[in-house]
Amino acid sequence: MERQLRGTVDEVIRVCEAEGIDADILRTDSVTFACSPAQMQRLRDEHNDDTAWQVPPERSQLVGAAEAAARIRIKDVQGALVTAGVARVQPAKLVRGLAAAVERLGVRIYEQTTVTGIARGHVTTDRGTVTAHRIVRATEGFTHGIPGNEREWIPMNSAIVVTEPVPDAVWDEIGWKGFELFGDAAHAYCYAQRTRGNRIAMGGRRVPYRFGSKTDVNGQTQAETVEKLKDILYRLLPQSRGLQLDHAWCGVLGVPRDWCTTAGMDPATGIGWAGGYVGLGVSTANFSGRTLADLVLDRRTERTDLPWVNRKPRKWEREPLRWLGIHAMYRLYHLADRREAASGGAATSRLATLASRITGR
Repeated sequence: MERQLRGTVDEVIRVCEAEGIDADILRTDSVTFACSPAQMQRLRDEHNDDTAWQVPPERSQLVGAAEAAARIRIKDVQGALVTAGVARVQPAKLVRGLAAAVERLGVRIYEQTTVTGIARGHVTTDRGTVTAHRIVRATEGFTHGIPGNEREWIPMNSAIVVTEPVPDAVWDEIGWKGFELFGDAAHAYCYAQRTRGNRIAMGGRRVPYRFGSKTDVNGQTQAETVEKLKDILYRLLPQSRGLQLDHAWCGVLGVPRDWCTTAGMDPATGIGWAGGYVGLGVSTANFSGRTLADLVLDRRTERTDLPWVNRKPRKWEREPLRWLGIHAMYRLYHLADRREAASGGAATSRLATLASRITGR
């Protein structure tokens, strides 16, 4: 599974080069920074897990404060976990390029069409019924809106803010010459990239889930979320305090009850599925697409024998239990981060352990 998922980076780059898709792809490293002893210990544990799973040393490397700061000058950095073999990508450009590529192959894409039901051999929509021998449900964070799938995967909200172009003088203060992807080892973690246009894109979650699996409209982002992400940006990179935010947007990602991705095909109904990417959708969507192609064509390959195939996690609880559970989990994670910061972060807060137990992660 590790080898296959790592290979998606090369596969995405290969297809983009072959199809002439400009998606701002740049090979680089991913760096997870620790800003307290507790966060550093969590990175050591993660690195030990990588070693136990025989991840090659050149793929996963634990570094100290000086080497971490030499990459990006994060405030209070104590070390970092460097993951090699990844790439920066602009996902909107990637998906538009892929859409154009499949249309050149004769595929028709029907947008603005609401699916009202999926059953063996046909999909009903607000514009008519589509019949097919094989059907793939790849609706990710919007799966809950299809009758009969309300409790399969919940739509988890995630948002991102983007700064104005960063002046060269500020980059000199920050570093970040390698365009690494970066995040932190906080429980309520963030993620960021330096864009091709020399902006900083900072993402995370503030309002993780809306009651009844409601979703945001057209990427509109709550002011509270924007302010929280701005605070995270300024806290980790105080050199950026003079920068203005240009724009923000949000969307949803699909989360199964056990927080693990699945893909599969039911031979009895001819209905396949893939999703529950839990925020790792660029690589996993590519991998699941190739896996589904094998399943649709009844091919048995190394991909179709992996343990995530035809796995069906249990359903989410009914409301209001799932709203209460999810918000309790994130509330505890935020409290754990604050307690660790207030105490100097010598050890991971027990509140974080409790949060993980609530959701069964």
